Amino acid sequence: MTRRHSLRAGSLAVRCAGGLLTLVFFLARPVDARASLLSPELEDKLATFIALFVIFVVPVVLIALFWMVHVLPEKIAHKRHHPQFEGIRTLCLLSLLFGGLLWPLAWLWAYSKPVFYKMAYGADRLEPAGPDPAHDAAEAEAGTLHDRLARVEGRVPPTELEALRADLAALEAKVAAARAREVA
Repeated sequence: MTRRHSLRAGSLAVRCAGGLLTLVFFLARPVDARASLLSPELEDKLATFIALFVIFVVPVVLIALFWMVHVLPEKIAHKRHHPQFEGIRTLCLLSLLFGGLLWPLAWLWAYSKPVFYKMAYGADRLEPAGPDPAHDAAEAEAGTLHDRLARVEGRVPPTELEALRADLAALEAKVAAARAREVA
């Protein structure tokens, strides 16, 4: 057993000596020590690109994001036809100037129902401004008159149509003269 024990101790000593020699070989070897897989020139170019990106692109993106977030209450109020939309828009602009301190107020205001607005104006919502109904009715009537005129023109002989156009021109001249006298 002693012989066996001495063989094991000898092989262990050889293994330790081999590991120690390997370690000394790698430590004593003159090699450039680099922490990167890139060459130094490529590292410089990459660092320059990253620096320029951080200096020029990141602030622009952050400012645009800041602006988009701060006009969000205005868009919500517009979409919900909030009757105090102009006040919310003003608060959003002021929030941009004050670094976002007023933004939560604008957000809450955009989602709130106005107090006593219904009692004062009869509705909780601001109806979108559309075309005037009287103007729409006049346009619809004019469209139907043109349609009727086109149908009549199809039925009336061309000679009678020319006579009607001459009479219409004479009437328009008389109306224009009467208006000119009223103005003078």
